[in-house]
Amino acid sequence: MKELAELALDTAKFKGASYADIRLCRNRNQYIFGRDKRIETTADTEDAGFGIRAIVNGAWGFASSFRLEKEEIQRIAALAVEVAKASSRLLKQPVELVPEPAYQDHWQSPIQKNPFKIPMEKKIDLILRINGEMLKVDGIKVATAFLNFNEIAKYFASTEGSFIEQDLMFTYPNFTAVAVGAGDSQTRSIQVPPEQKGYELIESVDWIEKARKTAEEAVQKLKTKEGTAGKKDLILMPSHLCLTMHESIGHATELDRALGWEADYAGTTFVTPDKLGTLKYGSPLLNIVGDKLLPGALATAGYDDDGVKARRFFIIKDGIFVGYQTTRELARFVKEKESKGCAYADSWSSFPLQRMPNIWLKPGDKPLTLDQLISDTKDGLLFDGTGSFSIDQQRYNFQFGGDAVWEIKDGKVGEMVKNVAYQSKTTDFWGSLDAVCSQEYWENWGVFGCGKGEPGQSARMGHGSAPARFRRVNIISGGGKL
Repeated sequence: MKELAELALDTAKFKGASYADIRLCRNRNQYIFGRDKRIETTADTEDAGFGIRAIVNGAWGFASSFRLEKEEIQRIAALAVEVAKASSRLLKQPVELVPEPAYQDHWQSPIQKNPFKIPMEKKIDLILRINGEMLKVDGIKVATAFLNFNEIAKYFASTEGSFIEQDLMFTYPNFTAVAVGAGDSQTRSIQVPPEQKGYELIESVDWIEKARKTAEEAVQKLKTKEGTAGKKDLILMPSHLCLTMHESIGHATELDRALGWEADYAGTTFVTPDKLGTLKYGSPLLNIVGDKLLPGALATAGYDDDGVKARRFFIIKDGIFVGYQTTRELARFVKEKESKGCAYADSWSSFPLQRMPNIWLKPGDKPLTLDQLISDTKDGLLFDGTGSFSIDQQRYNFQFGGDAVWEIKDGKVGEMVKNVAYQSKTTDFWGSLDAVCSQEYWENWGVFGCGKGEPGQSARMGHGSAPARFRRVNIISGGGKL
């Protein structure tokens, strides 16, 4: 790999590049989908290739290929330089990369069991047993399940002297029960987050017990009453708050959106550069960390796709917006001297974009249990798991539903309600945060397929929190489905 990388870099420099890098990647994906008592899809795919970036006259060029041969490496390196030369003719502002040391390193996900070495028959049997357990519950008409395993091996090298090898492994289980009756249908999913782990994640869960409980809650959700509209306190579980953080903070604090570079895919952001260091994003309890170091989280790595060493940083501190997500190219636009390490490409054939790291909410400093939080809530709703959502093109006005919602009355969890969502503005919502449970209740969840870019790319990132309470948030009721 190093020989091929050096050939690419030497060719790019010879052709006139002031900077060049190469990513040689191999991606393997295994997907098994079952519906009811049958397996409908099994897929085990693998692809490999390389992508080369080059800067010439202050402009980027990029080219890629799946043919890992010396002659092809030289051809693609020369092509990347030619693309950069063509791009430089229309250049308005030259590319400037903030400094980063060179690294020679190897990093890998700390897995215990490689899921690709587990027999397919064992995975199929698990899916069928879990689906079968859910179908035993009266009222469940459909049970769906999938197991998704993804392995990424990448080798990065640059003309600045970096040679970095990384091996990443991801495991994503998903099981859903569908209850049908009385002209309605409702779903409930087993709440197990995807993680950067091996098959040990699958083996750590009592799936049969969870399957039965999940199916029973789906039926309960079908039979329960409609929620009512009005102002209520919210207690949001980590399995739910992950998506609200992702959409209203994660995407809103991407610097390329703030600069207007990213607009076609889901818009820009209200968090413009003039607000850096001054915007009151939420209450003083709101402390949001950007993090590529968090063990097991989906965006964790040793290095980003600019060759920047993984790091941790504040995005919001004591309620104030203090830092964007950046890359080596973007950092200078907010007068920072180093990158936050947020460059990522989803394939060897994709150009690296600024992508979210793991973004998480710090737990409360004082001891606070979930039971104590509930007992201190007079009139509220508890949201578990994610549901439908909508957010505007500036990441400011939104509404979020949940996978399951329960009433809280006079400090006790009551009956389940359905077809409710909360609606707010980003700063109003986070400003209403008045309590976060302590560290022992903190859980890491995440998003497995976040889209961005043109052409579109998909990425993964973790979003952890402890249960948190938000005061007097507007609740809407669908009178049907939300």
